[in-house]
Amino acid sequence: MSNVTIQKRGKYYQYKFETAKIDGKRKFSSKSGFRTKAEAEKEGIKAYNEYMNTGHGCKKYSEGCENCYMYYLDSQRDKDGSDIYKVKTNFNLPLKKSRNGEYKIPSGSVLRVCMTSDFFLTEADEWRKEVWEMIKLRPDITFWLQTKRAERVLDNLPSWWGDGLENVIMVFTTENQKRADERLPILLDLPFKHKGIMCAPMISEITLDQYLSTGKFEIVLVDGENYEGNRPLYFDWVKKIYDECVKYNIKFDFCGTGNVFIKDGKTYNIPKAYQKVMALKSELQNPLIYKEKDIKIQPRCKTCKRRFSCNGCKWCRKCNWK
Repeated sequence: MSNVTIQKRGKYYQYKFETAKIDGKRKFSSKSGFRTKAEAEKEGIKAYNEYMNTGHGCKKYSEGCENCYMYYLDSQRDKDGSDIYKVKTNFNLPLKKSRNGEYKIPSGSVLRVCMTSDFFLTEADEWRKEVWEMIKLRPDITFWLQTKRAERVLDNLPSWWGDGLENVIMVFTTENQKRADERLPILLDLPFKHKGIMCAPMISEITLDQYLSTGKFEIVLVDGENYEGNRPLYFDWVKKIYDECVKYNIKFDFCGTGNVFIKDGKTYNIPKAYQKVMALKSELQNPLIYKEKDIKIQPRCKTCKRRFSCNGCKWCRKCNWK
């Protein structure tokens, strides 16, 4: 999920986004010097796409893709999200070194390989072998692979794969019970040492008990639909999966509520900026890191509720801003 933020620094604008975690600590990439907010946003989205991916673009594949966030973000810079290509600047980022000879992605990092694409797209066949080689050359980095295309994984593993690598986690995305029952049995049998499930956007109730009981999964993530999507996420759906993860002592991460969140029969329309913090306030995390009383919600612009202060953004268009 892209989280490019734009801030004004003196006369100019700066973009900023989160990069690979290093030893569990959050790190960021930023660049300033842009004369307009639109220019900073356009370049920030482009930089984020280059950083987080070996390839960019995707073809809509199942129900969860209907309101794809990547298509929305591409549309903001007049691009077509279905245009699939190998990125140029940072394709080999894991192997790049700084002037002092150290890797730009340091040891201990977790690198999500295809967050605005799908690693097992047919179009990615031409460059996937290069990625496998990079993964083999950097055993000190954890590579997070994510896909909906379960049926393509086995035939596209390298010949030397064996029973998998310690530095790779394979995560299958599923949005409803139908897709969970199609994809997760395949993942159970695949040769990966680390496996996870991402229910995002979660658009209907899902039970994972029969899969989690195998002991082959180590993390489950849940997120709602955001940006242009408004299909609701129910608290009870999230709680059910959380309870299943607690039952089998599996890590659970409630990533965000989505735009529309329903709890106890009440519907909440939650701006993107609040979705993560509201998920944390639910205390549906395993293990529990933050307690509800310790989570502070910073005040936002009263008009658009997206920015920490009304510094003129494009979201509501009610500010005196161009």
